[in-house]
Formats: sequence, structure tokens, C-alpha cells
Amino acid sequence: MTRSTALHTDRYELTMLDAALRDGTAERRCVFEVFGRRLSGGRRFGVVAGTGRLLEAIRDFRFGDEELRFLRDNRIVDAATLDFLAGYRFTGSVTGYHEGEIYFPGSPLLTIEGTFAEAVLLETVALSILNYDSAVATAAARMSVAAGDRPLAEMGSRRASEEAAVAAARAAYIAGFSATSNLEAGRRWGVPTMGTAAHAWTLLHDSEEDAFRSQIDALGTGTTLLVDTYDIAEGVRTAIRVAGTELGGVRIDSGDLPIVAGEVRALLDELGATGTRITVTSDLDEYALAALAASPVDSYGVGTSVATGSGVPTAGLVFKLVAREAVDGSWVAVAKASAQKASHGGRKAAFRALDAGTATSEIIVVSDGFEELATAAEHPDARALQTTLMSGGEADAAALGAEGVAAARAHHARVREELPVRALALSKADPALPTEYREAV
Repeated sequence: MTRSTALHTDRYELTMLDAALRDGTAERRCVFEVFGRRLSGGRRFGVVAGTGRLLEAIRDFRFGDEELRFLRDNRIVDAATLDFLAGYRFTGSVTGYHEGEIYFPGSPLLTIEGTFAEAVLLETVALSILNYDSAVATAAARMSVAAGDRPLAEMGSRRASEEAAVAAARAAYIAGFSATSNLEAGRRWGVPTMGTAAHAWTLLHDSEEDAFRSQIDALGTGTTLLVDTYDIAEGVRTAIRVAGTELGGVRIDSGDLPIVAGEVRALLDELGATGTRITVTSDLDEYALAALAASPVDSYGVGTSVATGSGVPTAGLVFKLVAREAVDGSWVAVAKASAQKASHGGRKAAFRALDAGTATSEIIVVSDGFEELATAAEHPDARALQTTLMSGGEADAAALGAEGVAAARAHHARVREELPVRALALSKADPALPTEYREAV
């Protein structure tokens, strides 16, 4: 199997290409846009994630011998289209929101410009990456808000497919988590990794004390001991007896966490382990984190909820043609008009209006043509949201790899500070900022 992403697509992308090559429309210049009509799950804001992964996927979107053989053997496209695909390379441009940026309904998260033939093929892979990663990042951001200054670790690998697990760890880190249990996310994306022992470690040994002693011997007294395999209070006493009052931490993975955390803190202090930290896990989500805000907890581990978008596993983003070149070379804005699925045609520029540093609205400037839009490149009292991600088929190196992830994380931390206080509430509501459409002048 090759590393190509070319078949990570829906069949109709290729059948449209096949027909476009036949009727002569394949070379028409087009502008496609990725946006969301609404925020899934009644969320008050969304977080863009997956951009760096998508740029790599576009780079690897190549039809090699294996891919072409599959298409030929299954008679998916004709011989002329196979010849075209054999030389396929995306040579267009991609602009969009910085990874880690906040977005709202209608935000043009990604704009792909190129011929119809080369741009339309990217629809499925773009949506599969951005929809999942942005859903995870949005949930993770809400959890980060609920956790406040307390560190969050992503531990959801066993609740997602193997590649989705890596993507989830990456997206969660961008949106405010501090570490992951997933080693591949550490190797590939530079996400800090963490982890010590599971209940199986305690059950392996003849006693809890034997397990703790062995872990301390291997990892030192700074480690975190899992104290709820049997009786929590006795587990805490055993942990301090074995490690001493300099034990780094204890982890609790069961029980009524606000009550148990308070009891464990009191017991640790009574035993003289006032510096031993408490980590809690066990099916946490943003609401559980908020409920623990007043509890003596030092850090959290979140698994299932973050890897599944906390009940909202897709961001609901769509990929639509918004402008195309006419026969005479002029540009024509196009848009879907279906009920409940209408969209805004035209090429767009996006800005975040600010008042004393606090965001007040999302401004989308729309134009039929390119020259007119260029005059709207600066808007007073607003921050431009889009950047060039790919030019001439070459990705911006700063958006790729571990460096791109670090930049996205830093960008998210900055822009989240712009949100009004109402955006940080966890209850379902309308988007925290209105989206205003304006015509280019």
C-alpha cells in the first residue's frame, strides 16, 4: 500500500472529473470554499483544526500505479481520465483561517482555487480531516475553558480508530490540552506525552504495596500512583508509606469525584503529603470539569469525550463551489439555493471586528471578482483572519509538522482571549458573535 491520499475520496469526485474532461469544463478556473452553515451542537464558537494535516494530505494526493490499477480494474473512469490522474498534482492556491483560529457560521475557513479538475478532487479529504479535527478541537477548547489553569491530558486513543486517535491528540493539544497518552502523536506532531500505569499493573502484583514499590523503583518518587484499584483511602495510605511525603501524585479513576477528591486531599494533608498532586480521570467532559472547579484537583485526564467531540463528532463543515470562470474569462459568483442549505456565492475576505480587544462580530466581505476584493484587504478596527496556506501547489512550511502544531496552539491561546465572556459558557446558545456579510467596495 502506498502513502497516497488520492483514494481517500468519494467516487463521485472522479466521475465528475471524468465528465468534465469530456465536455471541456475541466480547465475552468474555480473557487471552492469550506465553511459551516451553523455551529454543531449549539456550541457558541468553533475552533479550526486539521489544517496542517490537510496540507500534507494535498501534498500526498498522487495517483500511483496501485491507485490507477484499482480505478482501471473497477472501471471507475475512462482511459483519458486515467492518463490525467497519472500526472495529477494540485498546482493551485489555498487560503484560510490560521489553524487554531476561532470561527462562526459562514466563516470561510478554507478557500481552494484552481481548475475544476484539480480542485474538486480535494473535497472529501478536506472535509474528512477538517470536520473531525475541528469537532475535537472545539470540544477540547470548551474543556480547557472549564478546567481553567489546571492541566488537561488527552487519553482517548482507545475510543477512536488508530489514525483518528493521533489526530484527536493533535487537535486537543492545539485547543489547550497540555499532553497526550498517544506516543505516535508525540513522534509525529511533537505533542508532549504522559502516562505511568493502569489498574492491570496493580492487579499483576501480589499486593498493592508491591505494585507501588516496583513503580517507585522504576520511575522514582515523582511518579503518580493509581490509588483506586481496591480501597481508595487505603491506597493513599499505602502510597505515602511506600513513597514518602514527596510522592509526586495520585490518580483517581472512579467514584463521586468531587467528594472523593476532597477526601483524598484531606488524607494526603493529614499524612504530611501536602505537595502530592491529585489527578482525576473517569469519563470526564466539560460539564464534569466545571463541576470539579471547586474541588482540590490539580490536573485532569480526558478520554472518550474529547476523542468523540463530546457528543458532537463532526463540525458540520461543507465544501462548495462559490465562484467560477465564465467562457469570456470573467468571474461568476455561484451558490446553492436549496431550502435550509443556501450558501453565499463569491470569493470572500474575512475579518474579526474588535472593540478594545474584545471580538464583536465576524465580517465577511464578498465579491464576484478578484480585483474588487483586493480593495477590501484592510478593514478598520478589525483583524484579518485569512492567510496563504498554499501557493502554486506548495504548502507554507510554517504550517506543517510539529512546528505548525506549536504555532497553531499559540495562535489559539491568543485569539481565545478576544472572545467575549458569554462565548465561554457551556450551555447551548446562539453563536457568540454575529456574522455580517458586506459587499466589496
